[in-house]
Amino acid sequence: MLTSFARHGFFDLSVTVDGDLEVDTHHTIEDTGIVLGQAIRQAVGDKKGITRYGSLILPMDEALVICALDLCGRPYFVYDLSLDREKVGDLETEMIHEFFYAVSYGAEMNLHLKQLSGRNNHHIIEAAFKAFAKALDMAVAGEPRLTGVLSTKGSL
Repeated sequence: MLTSFARHGFFDLSVTVDGDLEVDTHHTIEDTGIVLGQAIRQAVGDKKGITRYGSLILPMDEALVICALDLCGRPYFVYDLSLDREKVGDLETEMIHEFFYAVSYGAEMNLHLKQLSGRNNHHIIEAAFKAFAKALDMAVAGEPRLTGVLSTKGSL
């Protein structure tokens, strides 16, 4: 899923993870999300000249997932995906929430993921990662008409 995120968001991403998988995947996946979020926060820096907001509705076969985000500096996460299987491959589906929660707080972003339709858990998860990638790509895009940050307060 991280490969799809990098490819569809046009992000240069290389991840090496060493975790306590002999216990379970929770801390490894959560820590990966935290670090990815921190990398996003570091990459956008002072946020001068970026669009700030991004959203996308992404179809993946029968699944339709929307992602909307704001690189506002205030972490908040809303999750509305209906995953009804314990696992997809070796991935525990409950870890999808934990991963995106960790990303949103590590990046200090407002992040919403909502499933509009779908029944195949793999398609729903893949749509969520790709929608997140496309929305983030939108949010970090430069806006040539903008000087400073996109805020009436002058800071984010």
